[in-house]
Amino acid sequence: MDRISRRSQGPEGVRFGNHRISSLLFADDVVLLASSQARTFSMCWEWFAAECEAAGMRISTSKSEAMVLDRKRVVCPLRVSGEVLPQVEEFKYLGVLFTSEGKMEREIDRR
Repeated sequence: MDRISRRSQGPEGVRFGNHRISSLLFADDVVLLASSQARTFSMCWEWFAAECEAAGMRISTSKSEAMVLDRKRVVCPLRVSGEVLPQVEEFKYLGVLFTSEGKMEREIDRR
C-alpha cells in the first residue's frame, strides 16, 4: 500500500503546518484526502485506482464510501469501475467516528 500511495499522490491533500497529507493508510484500509473541488479529488482517486490495478489489486466498491467535510451538504459523486460510491454523512475509520460536519461530539460521547 505504501508504494501505491506514493506513486498515486497528486497535487492534492490536506495541509497540516508544512506537511501535506493525501492519504491515511493502515494495512489495506485507505482514506484519500483532498482539500478542494470534486474534480481535483476525482483525478487523485483515478490515479490511486490505476496504481491499485497496476499492482494487481482492486478497490472493493461494496466497502468504499465517499464523504465531504463541509458545514453544508455538498454532493460529490465518485465512481469506481463505473459504479457511483455511496456518499455518507459519517463513517468509522480504525474505530474513530468521522462526520461530514467535522464535529467530534458523537465520538467523544461514545467514548
